[in-house]
Amino acid sequence: MVIINAHIVSGDETWERGYIEFDGTTIVSVGAMEDYQAGTNKEIDVHGALVTPGMIDVHIHGGYDVDTMDADVDRLRHLSRSMLAEGVTSYFATTITQSPTAITKALQAARTVIEAGDAALVGIHLEGPFVNVDNAGAQPAEYIIDPDASQFRTWQQEAGGHIRLVTYAPERPGARELEQVMGETGAIGSTGHTNATFAENKEANVKHGTHLYNQMRGIHHREPGTVGYCLLERDVMVEIIPDGIHSRREMIDFAYRMKGADGLVVITDAMRAKGLPDGRYELGGQPVIVEGGAARLEAGNLAGSVLTMDAAFRNVIAFTGCTVQEAVKMTSANQAREFGLTNKGAIAPGFDADLVIWDDAMTVVTTIHQGQVSYSKEDMQ
Repeated sequence: MVIINAHIVSGDETWERGYIEFDGTTIVSVGAMEDYQAGTNKEIDVHGALVTPGMIDVHIHGGYDVDTMDADVDRLRHLSRSMLAEGVTSYFATTITQSPTAITKALQAARTVIEAGDAALVGIHLEGPFVNVDNAGAQPAEYIIDPDASQFRTWQQEAGGHIRLVTYAPERPGARELEQVMGETGAIGSTGHTNATFAENKEANVKHGTHLYNQMRGIHHREPGTVGYCLLERDVMVEIIPDGIHSRREMIDFAYRMKGADGLVVITDAMRAKGLPDGRYELGGQPVIVEGGAARLEAGNLAGSVLTMDAAFRNVIAFTGCTVQEAVKMTSANQAREFGLTNKGAIAPGFDADLVIWDDAMTVVTTIHQGQVSYSKEDMQ
């Protein structure tokens, strides 16, 4: 199959009028239309439409009436299929603080789907329970524990080594031992739900920050805190939720000005209610009220989001004034680079044929996953 007459925007390269040829699940050739030689492959003429790499969400709890803590293989597959309409072709199933048994079951279900290799689920993000109870947010406080290297090693074994990201509080007892085991097993530690000082984050040598600003020690002119650490340390990748609710749009712009497009990772932190009407739902066994685009516990704490990645793509451009190419970096290329997803995050020979075709209103028209047209807006009308 070959896509022709496309405005191709990848992480580092663009073609105003180009083609993308793929064989099976893999891209074999990309270039300008003047270099294209028609063959026997089926052609899809997109008439100048924007084509970007499939997006990667490394922090999502669920959506479309699915929660990763359901520990249900079929429901995880449903989530994968549903997110193709957003342009998401890869994601990390994100857990929440719960009992060890509940977390184990969620990890086992995610492992089954990942190892089948036929869905968008490619990794696991363990958010909690190794966080600070004073910064719990929507993490159920009764299940929060201090970092436990032995418990994490057991969970990583149950997950088949697929835990790629771990949100934890680096100031809590046991953090150094946990960091050692994370490094040994290939997981990246992320400072989050934490009251860590700048110095404590520095000592831990943390390289990732979970949902910037939210439930982390803020900036003070005599103590930069976790927010200051995430913004000031050049080699720290920082998650942002550009929904205008978790952070004002001006603060998304502030993060962009501080980190640049190469240092930010757009996430949704979405929960079960994404794609569903306002109403009452749950997250980690806690009642959640969704109203006006905001998901909150009954006490008022934000409890994830209902943000979609295509809306996040549009919002980050609107909030920061960044280019489409920079938005591609923040929604795809940076995630692939940070987590070693070597065949994703770019439109280039040898990469997976995971592609998103957009219309002039920046709405997803078609998503191609593993070389197959897996979502088409026309088919939904």
